[in-house]
Amino acid sequence: MNELLIGLVGALIATNQPLAVSNLIQQNAGVSVTIVNPNDPAEKELAQLMAEDDAAVTEVDKWIQGNNAFAAQGAGESKEALNRRIRARLEPVRKDYEDFLRRYPDFARGHLAYGSFLNDTGEEEAAGAQYGKAAQLDPKNPAAWNQLANYYGEHGPLTNAFVDYAKAIDLNPAEPVYYQNLAAMVYLFRKDARAFYGITEEQVFDKALALYCKAIQLDPQNFPLATDYAQTYYGIRPLRTNDALGAWTNALQIAHDDNEREGVYLHLARIKIAAGRFAEARAHLNDVTNAAFADVKHRLERNLAERENTATNPGTAGISTNAPGFLTNKAVAPTNAATVAGKTNLAPTPSLPVLSNGVPALTNPPPFVPAMAPVLTNVPPVPPPASPLPFP
Repeated sequence: MNELLIGLVGALIATNQPLAVSNLIQQNAGVSVTIVNPNDPAEKELAQLMAEDDAAVTEVDKWIQGNNAFAAQGAGESKEALNRRIRARLEPVRKDYEDFLRRYPDFARGHLAYGSFLNDTGEEEAAGAQYGKAAQLDPKNPAAWNQLANYYGEHGPLTNAFVDYAKAIDLNPAEPVYYQNLAAMVYLFRKDARAFYGITEEQVFDKALALYCKAIQLDPQNFPLATDYAQTYYGIRPLRTNDALGAWTNALQIAHDDNEREGVYLHLARIKIAAGRFAEARAHLNDVTNAAFADVKHRLERNLAERENTATNPGTAGISTNAPGFLTNKAVAPTNAATVAGKTNLAPTPSLPVLSNGVPALTNPPPFVPAMAPVLTNVPPVPPPASPLPFP
């Protein structure tokens, strides 16, 4: 038996088995693992409380969606009435969390769970305080540092977000969410990233892309993650055409349905129009039949026709360049994930490399799996992805 397996056998007969196993895995695999003791009364109570939390938030979400649907038809509750009903539904959960933490004030995962609840209810400052308390009580819990970094990413200082995401990654390098979150932070706040890491803007892009690639390596079938990565290329000048096409081709390969596939076809067409690969772009647009994409498809077809006309008749260059859907040379500084991809320049530049006819696919090696996977019962979910079609 190898040393890890021998150690695990020894840990299983230890008095405090969860702690012994957690320490052993960290020593051998370099991964901090939070293992829940199912016999711990506090853990049992927290599990019930988190289930209550989930049920309440799910019900409130259904109320909101239902009321929005009724409002679209001229009916539904007033905003004030709905808010009163929501507060009444969530208040018992809040009181249960507060009671729990009065009885278990040093229980880090309880503070972490309560912080998530507060964040869901819009009390972000109070949530940040709970995340900070959780990280203070259990500094080896990567989920606490990730949540704290999320808070700092929204409210500042951003340097704290860079530091805390790195801590989460150090503690659990097998969790793709942490790489994705840091990648998005580096990409969106490029000026701050340049100052913090002491690198150029080009190196900032490279760093963000490398972090996204690591996340994809760990979770190669995650379509929203693959599209988030592919959309980052829209903000890079000059456009890294082959790399962008490779990223979107990779997303196409793991799309789950026709809706996702057709969304990717539009992105592939957009980039190929900018790169002058007009026949391929038209073929992609012809594959889009979903009525929900009709407006975007029409704008791209109009853009394609203008680009083809300019290429065939150079004397017409510059005519009608302000038409809707035309991709201008004006770069727009991103302010959030939804606008980064939609308002950046895609016009080709003379410095672009000569393109081959083949579209390179992004290589996805098997995900890294440590000797024993970490068990994190409160790992934060992947942030909502940007819109798959961020066109202006």
